[in-house]
Amino acid sequence: MRYDNTACNILLIEDNKTDIDLIQRAIQKTDSKVQVQVVRSGEEALAALKGWEAGALQPVIILLDLTLPDVSGLEILRALKTHPRYRILPVIVLTSSTESAHIVEAYKAGANSYILKAVDYDEFASAIALIHHYWCELNIHPE
Repeated sequence: MRYDNTACNILLIEDNKTDIDLIQRAIQKTDSKVQVQVVRSGEEALAALKGWEAGALQPVIILLDLTLPDVSGLEILRALKTHPRYRILPVIVLTSSTESAHIVEAYKAGANSYILKAVDYDEFASAIALIHHYWCELNIHPE
């Protein structure tokens, strides 16, 4: 496993192209050095996990949508949080679901945070900037 503690690499697991574009723009506006790897399905997310095992650069944080094609976000979260090596990775659920059952299940599965996607772009960009500030600037990451 390679880990780069000098850069904030983010894995974005999201299938909505508009949300991907908004998140990437907000992150780049906040910090142009951030590398965002995007995967658009649960299967791609599981493949990324296998890539880390093969030596690919591991992200510092994961932004995870719950509604994905093929494998749900909750299944991805469970796979990460039960993996002996990757369970310590912070996973921020970034979704539009306000269902109580989803919120409870996400935290039970090990989510570090549950954040609703704002409809207003400025609010959404502000939330992304706050996520970046906390997880990439204030938080200390293990090596």
